[in-house]
Amino acid sequence: MSTINEVTNLEVTDSVAVITLNSPPVNALSANVREGLNNGVEAAIKDDAVNSIVIICDGRTFIAGADITEFGQAPKGPSLYDVQDMIENSPKPVIAAIHGTALGGGLEVALTCHYRIAVPSAKCGLPEVNLGLLPGAGGTQRLPRIVGAHKALIMMTSGEHVPAKQCLEMGLVDELANEEDLKKDATNFANKIVSEGRPLVKVRDAEDKIASDKGNEELFSEFRKSIARKTRGFLAPEYNIQCVEAAVTYPLKKA
Repeated sequence: MSTINEVTNLEVTDSVAVITLNSPPVNALSANVREGLNNGVEAAIKDDAVNSIVIICDGRTFIAGADITEFGQAPKGPSLYDVQDMIENSPKPVIAAIHGTALGGGLEVALTCHYRIAVPSAKCGLPEVNLGLLPGAGGTQRLPRIVGAHKALIMMTSGEHVPAKQCLEMGLVDELANEEDLKKDATNFANKIVSEGRPLVKVRDAEDKIASDKGNEELFSEFRKSIARKTRGFLAPEYNIQCVEAAVTYPLKKA
């Protein structure tokens, strides 16, 4: 095992690089966590003994979102966008191993991984709407591309934490792990991906889940009507809807 930084370790087992984050209490996306993730993935990519990469967290949860203690401070280290680019552009498959919650920025990191595995008790969500905000790291664009526009609209305007089994059914998670064996099951899943020659699934480029929603103005008008009473007076739900409209209309970078 090698130490990437004070909150990140990297261990190679059976050709799988397991990057472990340990930044209590909730593995928030601090400068240290971003640096550890970025440098850990980069090291694994450069290691010829590695054919796949797993991102996992110690403690009670996967990455649970932004580090609010850094709000208003000058940026330090790699940005979250830098980290996401490092993961998504990896020539080796990267798997997010999720327990606890993957919320906000945590889910947005997982969405840049090529595959996701979760324990049954895990939950995923983009709860920013409850703070009057938009997800700020591509979640508004990647989520529709992996679950479809309607399911993304529900998740993004409600801020709900979706159970792992439901995430599996909608395609947000690719496989469920045993509750007590996430690391082992994630490693086995990574090896299976390589042995089966599965593609590097880049959610940013996925079109199949949103193809039928292009130009479907009725979908969005009916959804607006369905939540109008509940969201009256709040701007964030409408802005989230507009983001999903952009996701089904434009390529990710333009949207």
